[in-house]
Amino acid sequence: MTSKIYPYYLANRPVQANQDLEVTDKHTGQPAYRVALAGDTEVDKAISAAVDARQAMATLPAWRRRDILLHCVKRFQERHDELVEVLIVEGGKVIRDARGEVGRLIETFQIAAEEATRVGGEVLPMDIAERAEKFWGMWKRVPIGPVSFITPFNFPYNLVAHKIAPALAAGCPFILKPAEKTPVGALLIGEILAECDDLPKGAFSILPVNRDKAGRFTTDERLKLLSFTGSDKVGWMLKEKAGKKPVVMELGGNAACLVDADADIDDAVDRLAFGAFYQSGQSCISVQRVQVHESIYDQLKEKLIETVGSLRQGDPRDPDTFIGPLISEDDAKRVVEWITEAVDKGARCLVGGQRDGAVVTPAVLEAVNRDCRVYDNEVFGPVLVLEPFSDFDTALEVINASRYGLQAGLFVRDIGKIRKAWDRLDVGGVVINDVPSFRVDHMPYGGVKDSGLGREGIRYAIEDMTEIRLLAVRDI
Repeated sequence: MTSKIYPYYLANRPVQANQDLEVTDKHTGQPAYRVALAGDTEVDKAISAAVDARQAMATLPAWRRRDILLHCVKRFQERHDELVEVLIVEGGKVIRDARGEVGRLIETFQIAAEEATRVGGEVLPMDIAERAEKFWGMWKRVPIGPVSFITPFNFPYNLVAHKIAPALAAGCPFILKPAEKTPVGALLIGEILAECDDLPKGAFSILPVNRDKAGRFTTDERLKLLSFTGSDKVGWMLKEKAGKKPVVMELGGNAACLVDADADIDDAVDRLAFGAFYQSGQSCISVQRVQVHESIYDQLKEKLIETVGSLRQGDPRDPDTFIGPLISEDDAKRVVEWITEAVDKGARCLVGGQRDGAVVTPAVLEAVNRDCRVYDNEVFGPVLVLEPFSDFDTALEVINASRYGLQAGLFVRDIGKIRKAWDRLDVGGVVINDVPSFRVDHMPYGGVKDSGLGREGIRYAIEDMTEIRLLAVRDI
């Protein structure tokens, strides 16, 4: 394959500076694309351009911001097949997952276009005290200023979209560092944004950089917010270095699911197999820990083993393929190492767990010691851990006994138990009768504990990217 060359984007314009970053086809392992890498000088120029664009972006009329986002929606739809192909190549996604992500990219920009015209405020009554009866007041939301984004490899379109679409809707110029393993998706979005002549110069820069050049995305005081998605280890380290700026972090988890005695077993098995193994488990809300009521445990286990064992792996372009490669062979080796550790400590691997290059066959384990990495950490691979439970309240405590708290899923019909789970589970979201992998792009999404700070979802991200400004007027 001849490597296609992609520029980076500095102050809205493509820059074909070099061909330093090689992007491989994750299925074949062969070089597929080359990408220009930015350095310290370019990052500084991008931040300066964003600062210069602050006022122009803040005063860009809402209808223009809306139309810029709608232009992106239109162009994403027109280039749908190209976007899917790039995602298959650089991300190793099977075609059904790639199509799904491109669909969510379109939805996310569509939602942002709608929210761009809803950034408002309210009239504030001031005469609550005698001394203020001659005052009237109101407040509005104003853009926070230049913002910085760092995104991971596993959703090269949608996790980028969840940062830059609300920034455009809010009127914030931004700089973005995409993941080194999957930078092309972000650059294609940049290519489409560069078509928008209404965007002030400096409104956006998309700069693939080596990790040792990425410090300014976090530390530069001219940037007024950092939004990071990635590992908890890196996220908390960046927060310490961010200085005075607010930080939004979507980090990760080892999502738990509970299947109660009255659940529809066939439905639960289908959803568990999807939630644990779509994208080969490379999702921060991938199902990892599953508690099943002891009365249905053996029946569900048998059906789950059969379903998981039938999941097809192979060419990501084959519509029947469900399991694709992990992002690298090293990651696949790590996943198998964690499975082996659990088995060595007494766990039983009921199905899967073998490696062929970067592909790991989907694995279901039981009797896993809770201090094993496959249980206690984020696997980020195709592994599901089963365990029985007898008492619902105790099961909730087990779900909470994790340093993560992103989302949890429960297959349960009892409204009292649903309310109890919503009240007690220390997570950012509770999903009933489905897996924690569920997400719609307008909803508040984020976690607690080591899973992060703040919430994404367009309206909630806009709140982080804006500040309240009060107007108080005394009648004379």
